[in-house]
Amino acid sequence: MQLVRIMADGQAHWGRLDGETVHLLAGVLGDSGFSDAGRSVPFDAAQLLPPATPSKIVCVGRNYADHIREMGHAGAGGEDLPLEPGIFLKGPNALAEPGGSVAYPEWTENFHFEGELALVIGQRCKNLGAAEALGAVLGYTCGLDLTARDKQREDLQWFRAKAADRFCPLGLWLETGLTPTDLHIQTRVNGAVKQDSRTSHMIFDPVQVLVYVSRYVTLEPGDVVLTGTPEGVGPLERGDTVEVEVEGIGVLQTRIV
Repeated sequence: MQLVRIMADGQAHWGRLDGETVHLLAGVLGDSGFSDAGRSVPFDAAQLLPPATPSKIVCVGRNYADHIREMGHAGAGGEDLPLEPGIFLKGPNALAEPGGSVAYPEWTENFHFEGELALVIGQRCKNLGAAEALGAVLGYTCGLDLTARDKQREDLQWFRAKAADRFCPLGLWLETGLTPTDLHIQTRVNGAVKQDSRTSHMIFDPVQVLVYVSRYVTLEPGDVVLTGTPEGVGPLERGDTVEVEVEGIGVLQTRIV
């Protein structure tokens, strides 16, 4: 099933996508579940919103060995690879809608793309075990971790570099019936392939990430977990169009203006 968030009648609604029709849903994420609200709208007329309502966006850094090497943090033989996931946070302010635009920040000279698989949590959870971890996920979507690389190198923490307004485009929708452990993931800039990998190349797979994160923080319904980016990250320019495609989900498009 594909779940979307859209604006309808001036309010945000969850909906179930059925071909070219969005069936609006009633209920609140995290309660007993959604129910059919008895209304529908055409998908092509819908104003899409990020398919998440997070209290926090938990991000995994350096989760693909080739990306770690391209950033100069490990040797060619795999030495110095992390022994546990490296975690940082973005706030809800960082969300940006699918198909939207992001202004190139005037305070950076090195603005980078990082395409990722994103998990959206469906229930309150803490201390997840491996067998139950994926059951806490409402669905999967495409994420774009935008990064001011020069500020990332300068700052004690990555707040400016990673968590500024609209630094996390997300969407198009949530795919609920997906196994996330071996999906093709690709990032394109102006049609040229820049990142091309599989989620099976992660150092810590989605189950391990969820078990690790939930050991330290309670994950709330609507929270987002970004699982890391493959090698091939690089700079963006004003006028660029970034596409993040994840197998079984679709394509998230973002314009840099």
